[in-house]
Amino acid sequence: MPTKKDDVYGDHISHKFNDELMELKTEFLKMGGMVEAQVENAIQALVDGDGHLADEIRANDKKVDKMEVEIDEEATLIIARRQPTARDLRLVISVIKMVADLERVGDEAKKIAKLAIKLQEEGQAPRGYVEVRHIGTHVLSMLHDALDAFARLDSEQALRIMKEDKRVDEEYQAAARTLLTFMMEDTRNISRCMSVMWVLRALERVGDHACNIAENVIFMVKGEDVRHTPVEEAEKVVGR
Repeated sequence: MPTKKDDVYGDHISHKFNDELMELKTEFLKMGGMVEAQVENAIQALVDGDGHLADEIRANDKKVDKMEVEIDEEATLIIARRQPTARDLRLVISVIKMVADLERVGDEAKKIAKLAIKLQEEGQAPRGYVEVRHIGTHVLSMLHDALDAFARLDSEQALRIMKEDKRVDEEYQAAARTLLTFMMEDTRNISRCMSVMWVLRALERVGDHACNIAENVIFMVKGEDVRHTPVEEAEKVVGR
C-alpha cells in the first residue's frame, strides 16, 4: 500500500474526504480479494470434481453483486457531496468502471462453477485440465497484480499486465486448437470437451478484465486513457 506521502489521493484539507476516498479504495480491494478467491475456487472445483465447492461459488456470487452495488452507491455519493476534480475524479470514475470488471470476473467464476457441476454429473473430460490449470494460474496472477497496482498506484506494473494479455490470448487459442483436434479424433467426448472449452474461454475473459483494470490504473495515475490503444502507445504514456 502507498505511504501517506506517496498516496496522492490522501492529501486533502478535509479529513472526512480523505477517509471517504480511502474507504472507497479499501472496499474495492476487498471485493477484488473476494472475486480472486471465487476464480481460484472455481478452478479447484472443476479440477477436483467438487460439486459442493461449486455450489458455494454460485451462492457467493450474490455477495459479489451486492458489493458492486454498494461501491457504486458510495462512489456516486462522493461525486454528489464532494464534486471532486482532476485526480480525485479520476479515482472515483475509475473505481466505478473497475468494479464492473470485478463483477464480470465473478460472473465468469460462476460460469466455471456451473460447468464444474455439469462435468461432475457427466464425468470428467478426458483432456483440457492441464490447460485449465495453466491459463487459470496465469490470469489469477494478472488479476492479483492488477489489484496490487491499484493499491500502490503503480502504472508500470499496470503496463506489464497489459502486455500479459496478449500471451493469455495466445495460450487460449493454442489450448482451443488442441481440444478441437482431440474432439475431431474422438467424437464421443465432444460434450465434455466443449464444457472445458467454455471454461478456457471464461478464464481468457478474466484476463481481459484484469487488463481493463490495469488500463484504469494508468488512467488514474497518468491522466490519459489508454483503452483501445496499442501497448506501445501505453508505454509512452507510462514513461512520461
